[in-house]
Amino acid sequence: MSTPLPEADLGPVDVPVGEVLVDWYAGAARDLPWRAPGTDPWAVLVSEVMLQQTPVARVEPVWRAWLERWPTPAHLAAATPADVIRAWGKLGYPRRALRLREAAVAISERHAGVVPADVAELEALPGVGTYTARAVACFGYGSRQPVVDTNVRRVVARLVHGRAEAAPARASDLADITALAPVDDARAVRFSVAVMELGALVCVAGTPRCGVCPVRERCAWRLAGSPAHDGPARRVQKFAGTDRQVRGRLLDVLRAAPEPVPAEALTPAWDDAVQRSRCLDSLLVDGLVEQTPDGRFALPH
Repeated sequence: MSTPLPEADLGPVDVPVGEVLVDWYAGAARDLPWRAPGTDPWAVLVSEVMLQQTPVARVEPVWRAWLERWPTPAHLAAATPADVIRAWGKLGYPRRALRLREAAVAISERHAGVVPADVAELEALPGVGTYTARAVACFGYGSRQPVVDTNVRRVVARLVHGRAEAAPARASDLADITALAPVDDARAVRFSVAVMELGALVCVAGTPRCGVCPVRERCAWRLAGSPAHDGPARRVQKFAGTDRQVRGRLLDVLRAAPEPVPAEALTPAWDDAVQRSRCLDSLLVDGLVEQTPDGRFALPH
């Protein structure tokens, strides 16, 4: 079910789009703990890594438990990879958990345990790309930064360029969103999260909720008659039967095991022996599983 939102107040047409979105966000924002005032940069970094390709509802309880257990980078750096993988649970793409731990180690060793504020230094951390670095600088440190994720690119594609869907990521995305941001630095920071929220709640993929959009009267796509997407259809990722599912099943067995298990203990996780073996090999290569000298398997230590 979609989130109920009030009819948007369009406001005077001479008010810049960025200002309109900041005002809209004040009343439409979801109550997300990592967006609360005073949330420290480490908590923001953890949230951004967890939210990659994972819905908010699944992330929130894990994020809270994670920060209660490891409230600083130093705490996580001291944890074992096995503990980290277990705590990651069902969030998916568990390599993110190991990379987050590696980032915590780097922060402890290179930055005296303090998450850096500089985008270039953030990008130098393991597993931190351009989007995550800018998000931490912006939302964690209040730095004026263009923050562009999939939702933002879709908003810009429709609002600015009149396209139904976003093109593949490109360098001009940062310039497009920078041009829309308010002049005031504090409001520019709020704008960065406001435009993300617009893409998540209103300007959604498929059928956008234009009736509650605060900038619908200035949307190039609507003014052009809402033309259909003329590019290749978006690919819907399946999960059932994929290697991702098999890897998850194997990790479930090892998470629950108090000690290393023999190969035959993994057999019930998946019937197809060839696929099961392939996925186990990939987990070993990724460092998510290790094999003991006697041939048993366990989470890494």
